[in-house]
Amino acid sequence: MSLMLNKKSLLGFLSLLFLYANLVTANAAEPATANTAKQVVDEFQAVLIDTMKQGQQLGYQGRYDKLYPAITRSHDLTKIARIVIGKEWDTLTEKQQSELVDVFIRLSVASYAHNFKSFAGESFRFESEEQTSRGGIVVHTSLLIPDSKSVRFDYMLKEKTNGWSIINIIADGVSDLALKRSEYTSILKSQGFDVLIAQINEKILNYSKL
Repeated sequence: MSLMLNKKSLLGFLSLLFLYANLVTANAAEPATANTAKQVVDEFQAVLIDTMKQGQQLGYQGRYDKLYPAITRSHDLTKIARIVIGKEWDTLTEKQQSELVDVFIRLSVASYAHNFKSFAGESFRFESEEQTSRGGIVVHTSLLIPDSKSVRFDYMLKEKTNGWSIINIIADGVSDLALKRSEYTSILKSQGFDVLIAQINEKILNYSKL
């Protein structure tokens, strides 16, 4: 199996996501082509599968470069950052907020580039979608892995002026936002901003070497 999707690696993969910078500028320069929540998810997953198929040829940096625009285009990265940090966000200076978002863009892309690096017949299947009480949409999908149990991916999306954007991913019942909020707010409170940035940069470096 080309994806290491046991529970430990799944949680590691979920370290992925998370906080990002200059999204407004990026979205203005490159508006999303997708019009519906399902299309946003479909297009993002198509890039993931295509990256896996070319994974060995591209190498880590090639996968990173290919995934970067797909991730920043399909996710509301600034909103994700604010949700994960929670009330601690308001304690940061504008420079710190920008630095934090920037380092989490790189962390997210690095995580995908590391985890989606080879292909052995995997595919995503759309299951269903539903509206939330707050006007969002949840798109339910499954990652089908030959000769192995499928992995459920539920994408939570909110609509912005330029279209639908992913704000959370729940993999087999594990919420990315819940994991990240617990981990990073704890580090920020107990050890400070500089330590948090250093630990994230270390994770990025490790992803590039594995």
